[in-house]
Amino acid sequence: MENKENQIDDLISIYPFNEYEYVISNLLKCNKIKLNDYLEIRNEYLIKNEYLHIYENYRSPAEFGITWAQSHIHSIIPEMKKPTKKEYPDFDNEYDFSCQYKKKHIRIEVKASRAVDAKSDDPLYVKALAWNSNRPFDMNFQQVKPSHCDVFIWVAVWRDIIKYWVFASKEVEKNKYYSKRQHRGNIGEGQLHLNHDNIKEFIKYEAKPKELLDKIILAYKRQHSKK
Repeated sequence: MENKENQIDDLISIYPFNEYEYVISNLLKCNKIKLNDYLEIRNEYLIKNEYLHIYENYRSPAEFGITWAQSHIHSIIPEMKKPTKKEYPDFDNEYDFSCQYKKKHIRIEVKASRAVDAKSDDPLYVKALAWNSNRPFDMNFQQVKPSHCDVFIWVAVWRDIIKYWVFASKEVEKNKYYSKRQHRGNIGEGQLHLNHDNIKEFIKYEAKPKELLDKIILAYKRQHSKK
């Protein structure tokens, strides 16, 4: 009995199971379903929707973009550090991380978005899309300031996969999908929409987690090359 209680206590709250926990608990109590059968169904769902909790637990753009995305990238690339005024007197929060390469200071900005059904008004975690979905999505990477960093890391979350792209700053600025003015009067700040129509055009910038640091260095070299 103690083992079963521990199993229940260890469960992560996740849609749609959290919507029916009262019903499920009563079915378990009445022996209408077996705990092991329920856990098997639940675990199978979690495997297929591994990142759905990112939609549920980080609902505001700030929570997702700063609290989750930056922590997530730093856990993959611990070599990156948060810049400080003490180390870089001119630093004014223009970029998120710094990384050293042969005594060079690489300025890195992280941008993140989530794939959701563009035609749905449901809550974020309900309209979250799987990678193989045919539903339209539109990820808007906003407040992009190419002059403030050397390298961009873009993180995109689907309910079952996370994708990464690494760009030299000038590659974003010169991209045909980049809009130079996000708001009227904003100079040097723009946005880029990544969607189901153009995502294949960004394949050459994709990176697997274990490749990210190497891709950052390569992007930095491209940023400062004359080509």
